[in-house]
Amino acid sequence: MRICSKCILPETFPGLSFDDKGICSHCMKHNSRELTSSDDKKKFEQKFLGLLKNIKTDNNQRPYEILMAYSGGKDSTYTMYLLKVKYGLRVLALTFDNGFVSDRTVANIKAVTDQLGIDHMFFKPKWEILKRIFLAAAEREMYPGKTLERASTICTSCIGLVKSICLKTAIEQDIPMIGFGWSPGQAPMQASVIKTNPSFIRSTQEVVLKPLKEVVGNEIGAYFLQEKHYAAPEKFPYNVHPMAWERYNEDMILAEIRKFAWRAPDDTDANSTNCLLNAFANEVHIRKYGFHPYAWEIANMVREGVMTRDAGLRKIYQEQGKGLTEIAREKLGAT
Repeated sequence: MRICSKCILPETFPGLSFDDKGICSHCMKHNSRELTSSDDKKKFEQKFLGLLKNIKTDNNQRPYEILMAYSGGKDSTYTMYLLKVKYGLRVLALTFDNGFVSDRTVANIKAVTDQLGIDHMFFKPKWEILKRIFLAAAEREMYPGKTLERASTICTSCIGLVKSICLKTAIEQDIPMIGFGWSPGQAPMQASVIKTNPSFIRSTQEVVLKPLKEVVGNEIGAYFLQEKHYAAPEKFPYNVHPMAWERYNEDMILAEIRKFAWRAPDDTDANSTNCLLNAFANEVHIRKYGFHPYAWEIANMVREGVMTRDAGLRKIYQEQGKGLTEIAREKLGAT
C-alpha cells in the first residue's frame, strides 16, 4: 500500500492523490500554508485568559468553573492538570463509562483526581443501550460520510454521547466552561476557545441523535438536550481545549502525569490509553474502509511537528495484539 512520504496517510484515504515525489495532496495543501505559529498560539491563549478573567469577575461563587470531559487517558489527564494547577480553576471531572474503561484507567482516574483534589463523577448509561449502539455502529452506516475520515462509527457514537452529557451537565450545574483533552491533530486552533451556540448545537445534536434513536428508540433522548435546556441560552458554556496552544510532546506529558500515580494501561491499543473498545472499533473501520480511523489525526500531528513520522507510522501500521479486539468482540457478542 502506498503511504505519503511526508505524513502517514495511505492511498486508501478518501480523495487522496500523490505527486511524483510521493507527497499526498493534504501535505501539499498544508505546505501552502504556514505551520501553526507561536503568534496564533499566543492569540488563543490570551483569549482563554481573558475568558477566565471574565468568569472570575462575573461570579466567583460558582462551585465549579470548568467541567472536564475526563476519559482517564494521557491527554485528558494532562489537560485537567493544566486547568487545575496552571490556571487555578475549580474543576469538576466527568467520566463517561462506555462499559469498556480498563481497570488500570479506573485506578488512574481515582489516583489523579485524589492527588489533584478534584471532584469527580462517573456517568454510565444502561449496558443494553450501549451494546445495541456499538453493535449497530459496527454493522451499518449511521453518520455523514465525512465523519468516517476522522473517526470510526463506534467512536463517533461514543463521543457524541460524551459531548452531549457534558453539555447537559454544564448547563444544569451552571458551569461556564467545558474542557476537552484534544490533541493538536484532533481539533483546529480556531475551535480551542469557542462559545457553544444553541442553534448550532440543536442541528448537530440531531445528526447523532436521529440514528441512535433508530437503534434504541426514544429512551436515548435522556442523554441529550431537551427544550428546557435551549430555553436558557445564557447558560450555554464555552468549549476549550488548551493543548491547542500548550506544548505537546508525548514523552513530556507521560513524565508529568506519572507524578500523580498515572500508569499506562497494558491492555489498550496504540491509539488509546483508556478504552478497551478502541482496538475493535479500529479493526472494523479498517476492514470496511481500508484505512485506519486515526490516520487523519496522526497525519495532522506529523505535519505540525508534534510527532515524528516514524512514531506516527508505528501508531497506525504496527500489528495490534489479537486479544485486544477479542475482549470487545466477546463482550458485545459480535460475530
